[in-house]
Amino acid sequence: MSDAIRVLLVDDHAVMRAGFRMILESAGDIAVVGEAATGVEAVAAASALRPDVICMDVQMPDMDGLEATRRITRDGAVDAAVVVVTTFDRDDYLFDALAAGASGFLLKNAGPEELIAAVRVAAAGDALLAPEVTRRVIARFAQSEIAAPAAAALRQAQRPGSAQGPASAARDLAPSIAEPVEAPVVELTEREGEVLRLVAQAMSNAEIAQRLYIGEATVKTHVSNVLQKLGARDRVAAVVYAHRHGLT
Repeated sequence: MSDAIRVLLVDDHAVMRAGFRMILESAGDIAVVGEAATGVEAVAAASALRPDVICMDVQMPDMDGLEATRRITRDGAVDAAVVVVTTFDRDDYLFDALAAGASGFLLKNAGPEELIAAVRVAAAGDALLAPEVTRRVIARFAQSEIAAPAAAALRQAQRPGSAQGPASAARDLAPSIAEPVEAPVVELTEREGEVLRLVAQAMSNAEIAQRLYIGEATVKTHVSNVLQKLGARDRVAAVVYAHRHGLT
């Protein structure tokens, strides 16, 4: 399985790791290449094993999963997508995970097929936003009176010489991680509009390709073009734009 999706499992409970391993390896196209029980071990394993996807718990000894995610996603030598998998359905975990650079957020009570799908989506370079999570992200970012100052503060923190670094600003201002697109309605092609509507429904590139009867590579091109036209840094910002402009 040389072309299998390489996964690193991070959880301080061995039984949970064993269960995840059994589920993922039953998929046939996923290989668990390593395990870690703490955030410190996760950072080291990510560097040593170079997985495609990391399933990351949040509450762990030594270093929690959110800090481990920050360190991993900021390591230019590691090209792994992080899916945070936690027992706790908490908004602070959700937004901190996204601010830390996670590609997805999944609850441990999700079904086996959802875990497998999450790994595949993350490996394909897509963001995993389940519909209920998408609604909460939109609700947070739609509060422009909160999001706009937060975004401005983050931009200020990113300027040279700022007393507050961008990493700490992102932690403090998690609602700004996908800055709302404030520009007026952008001219999209008919196909780009269709793709944006489906992105706003939390569909992955593969699901969009199936729905529109086009190739996945074509979908990726359309998504890239949409993000560029909107001035959006990621799919979350595009979803916010779509909902604000009635494109859902």
